[in-house]
Amino acid sequence: MVLLLVPPFTGDGRRALFDPGLRLTATPFVPRGGWPPRIGALEPVGAVSLSANQRAFGGISALALHKGQAILLSDGGLVVRLRIAGDKLRTLGTADLSDGPETAWRKASRDTESLALDPQTGRAWIGYERINMIWRYAPDFEHADAASPPPAMRDWGVNSGIESLVRLNDGRFLAFREGGLWQNGARAALLFYGDPALYDTPAVPLRYRPPPHHSPSDAAVLPNGDVLVLNRRVHLPLRFEMTLVRIIARSIRPGALLRGQVVARFGDTMGRENAEGLAVSQERGQTMIWLVTDDDGAFWRRTILAKFRWRG
Repeated sequence: MVLLLVPPFTGDGRRALFDPGLRLTATPFVPRGGWPPRIGALEPVGAVSLSANQRAFGGISALALHKGQAILLSDGGLVVRLRIAGDKLRTLGTADLSDGPETAWRKASRDTESLALDPQTGRAWIGYERINMIWRYAPDFEHADAASPPPAMRDWGVNSGIESLVRLNDGRFLAFREGGLWQNGARAALLFYGDPALYDTPAVPLRYRPPPHHSPSDAAVLPNGDVLVLNRRVHLPLRFEMTLVRIIARSIRPGALLRGQVVARFGDTMGRENAEGLAVSQERGQTMIWLVTDDDGAFWRRTILAKFRWRG
């Protein structure tokens, strides 16, 4: 989540909610000069800029792919499910995280910044950045069935806490602290040996060193167990540099300093937007990488959903 240079909300902090009949419009997005054949280890497949008939849409902070559906989570506790087939997009439904910490109507109480799914059951784990809690939800997001404030995350900060949460292939979870946007150096991370929404799940600290002057914004796991981490660097006035790194699975162990190999630098190809969501899917034996950007509540910014073929 980025608050820098976005006009402040001066009301009572109520969350915007979806009305029935949300409709999304997908407009093809092509970067200036066209897509290059490759962006590091990624081969561009296509991208769309999403808009909606309701103002509550936007602020997308996390992304997951499950059974052919794209699940978009906003930083205000709203969920949108999409079906994507070629160049056709259909809105399947929405959900509101009415179950959650503190007061449901306050936007600050639904600062949802990370999302991880169980690929078998569809159960979802969501990280709340401002209060550094992890909640577990039913596949339809209609109710929560577990929640925990991990003690090791207690000092992660109000707007610098849990930004990324990924479920590893062996059932462990890896959480990354965002840290300050201008911070340089390693960030705190936690490795959970089981369900992070259960208070007694063992968790061990480690650290992650992003590329210089970057902060982690999301993470996803590759079929072989390696972890991709999406990192961003802020440039004034509110332009973003996005860098994707790959962490080898065997390096993820207690006390480790995780360092990733850079596999893609996006430059201008994502319009210098704020990519906050990263997901991995499998299509006919090929691995696809998905990114989604956060418009940060600014009318002049875009929600871009982009798809790449993994060539790493």
